[in-house]
This record gives sequence, structure tokens and C-alpha cells, in this order.
Amino acid sequence: MEHRLFYCDHYAIPLPAGHKFPMAKYRMLRDLLRADGCYHFEEAPFAEPAVIELAHDPAYVRDFLNGALADGAIRRIGFPWSEALVKRTLASVGGTLSATCDAFDSGWGGNLAGGTHHAFRAEGSGFCVFNDIAVTIQGLRSKGRIQRAAVIDLDVHQGDGTAQIFEADANVLTLSLHAKSNFPFRKQRSKIDIEFEDRTRDPEYLGALDGVLPRVFDFKPDIVFYQSGVDPLASDTLGRLSLTQAGLRERDRRVLAAARTHDVPIVVTLGGGYSRPIELAAEAHANTFRTAVEIFS
Repeated sequence: MEHRLFYCDHYAIPLPAGHKFPMAKYRMLRDLLRADGCYHFEEAPFAEPAVIELAHDPAYVRDFLNGALADGAIRRIGFPWSEALVKRTLASVGGTLSATCDAFDSGWGGNLAGGTHHAFRAEGSGFCVFNDIAVTIQGLRSKGRIQRAAVIDLDVHQGDGTAQIFEADANVLTLSLHAKSNFPFRKQRSKIDIEFEDRTRDPEYLGALDGVLPRVFDFKPDIVFYQSGVDPLASDTLGRLSLTQAGLRERDRRVLAAARTHDVPIVVTLGGGYSRPIELAAEAHANTFRTAVEIFS
């Protein structure tokens, strides 16, 4: 059986030399998974602006799409504006929206992008323009598909945009496990925040995850979104933690197995990964999707 995954790596953002964003990893990831021979890859469709506006301020959405954001707003996002950036952003959100359909059908769905958790309601930040997870949750609720959702954010950076968007929303549980002294330096309030000191290793990290995962499923969500960033790796240039590839794969296994055990659909989004060499991040991302196949097959 082939598992469908959505991608948008064919929209290459023109970036200046030396830019920190690892654009090459997205195509590298798809090539790794293609070699496994058990996935069907589908171009992510563009999300409709009206759906994006369910989670974002309409003026912000309009200004970004039209290239009319102020210079300061563009600097906070971290990408120069371009038509290619607009296309990639819309497809990244569209991939998560589409993967959600697979999650309801087969237990899990995957987007080889997304996880843009630093995007707030009215501004972007940290390489994130629109918050695909927040958009998808609001889209599902607007159609009456769900009442309650949970976000398991295991990127090394706090999911500050997601936390703020849903801070006062009792029907969305946000969980973030992240490096205490890393970006964003002004943290928001998730429903559950677990902070780690620099150089935290596998046993402490996995123990903390085991301590909070039951609270996610005690919440009785209708769907879970898994922001599966691989920047907790010791090799990550922006991470500050010291997880191994094996520890990260075990992290993925515990999250995905919990969703399977509780029969809750789960959507896997990519999140960050800035290892040097970048092949280490691509391999860790690939392992997340391989683990999903193992658990849900």
C-alpha cells in the first residue's frame, strides 16, 4: 500500500547567499522517501485565502499576498518577499489541509512541509508566514468536522504563534517541548510547556515526553497535529539540545503509537531542521514518516 504525502519543494524561494533556511532539505527528503518505494507524492494544492483568514487577520493575509507588508514585517518573517514565496506558502498550508483528509481516512496524514508554528494571527516570524496547523484546525471547526484538537509541538523552538492563537481557546490543547534558552526569546503560554536546558539528552527528553503524552489524550481530541521538527538533534546548528537520531526516532514512535492506541487521527507536519550537514536533518525527517508507516500499516 502506498501512503500519500504532500510536497511543495518545487517552489524554490530565491534566498541570498548564506541564508540560514535549509531550502535544499525539502527535495532531499522527498528523494530519500521516494527511494523507499512506499509513498505516493502529490503536489500540495494552494490553500484558499478565505480559509487562511479563519486563523489570520484578513489585512495581514491580503498584504502578504499582494507584496504590501512593511519592511519590518518582512524582516520578522526572515524571507524576502517574492511570488515564489507566496506560492510556496499557500502550498505549505494546503498540504496540511489535504493531509488531514488522509488522517481521517487511514489514521494519519503527512505534509513534507508545514509546521509553521511561529506565525501569529496578524504577523509572521521565524521563517513562518501563515500557521498551517491553526488554519487547518479552524477550517475543520468551521465545517463542523471536529470540536476539540490537540497540537503536539516537538520542534526545538516553542510553538509561540500556535500558543498565542489558541491561548484563550479551551477546545484546543497546545503542548510544546522546547529548549528554554532558544528562540523565541519571548515565550508565549501553551496549555502545556516543557522547557529543557541546553544539551539535554535522550533519556531526560523522552522521560518528559512520557510524562505529558497521557494528558494530550486525556483531553479527548478529535484530531492531533504533530509538529515533528528535527532540530533537537545534537548536530543542529540552531537547536541547543543533544538528541541522537535514535532518540528522535523513539520520540516519533511514542507520539505516533499513542495516537494509534487511542484511535485519534494524527497529521504529521515537518517543522525545523538545521543540522550540518543538512543530510542529517533530511534523514531524521524521513525517519518520522517511516515510523508512521511502521505503526499504521
